[in-house]
Amino acid sequence: MRAVVQRVKDAWITVNGGEKQYMEQGLVVLFGVNDTDEAKDTAVLAKKISELRIFEDEDGKMNISALDKNYSCMVVSQFTLFADTKKGRRPSFIKAARPEKAIPIYEKFLSEIETAGFKKVIHGEFGADMQINLTNDGPVTIILDTDEWKAQ
Repeated sequence: MRAVVQRVKDAWITVNGGEKQYMEQGLVVLFGVNDTDEAKDTAVLAKKISELRIFEDEDGKMNISALDKNYSCMVVSQFTLFADTKKGRRPSFIKAARPEKAIPIYEKFLSEIETAGFKKVIHGEFGADMQINLTNDGPVTIILDTDEWKAQ
């Protein structure tokens, strides 16, 4: 699994032209599943994200998590995180998990994030047309990849 975590001042998302879901300060997580991922790793990834100390303390050091601040979280499924651009100009998505595998893993990850203790959790819908607007704070953007953890 791969997650791009952004520290934000605020964010909103619409799914298939529906009503805006809005959140105040917190994290936006773009979440992708590759073809070798397993659902059992969602708990570790959700815990890592929710406890990431990427908000400033009183000394201006990144030392506080979104949970410590009682902030919100947005999760958006994004298979394009596994784009392969080695050849040509059109990305290949062959490494991204097929929907029959990715959807249950995405839903399990959402469940883990929802029980982590964020003030509010909003999310997109797998395979839907989504528009996302966010105010990146910092900017602070962290990329997490569970395959890198397994390799160590």
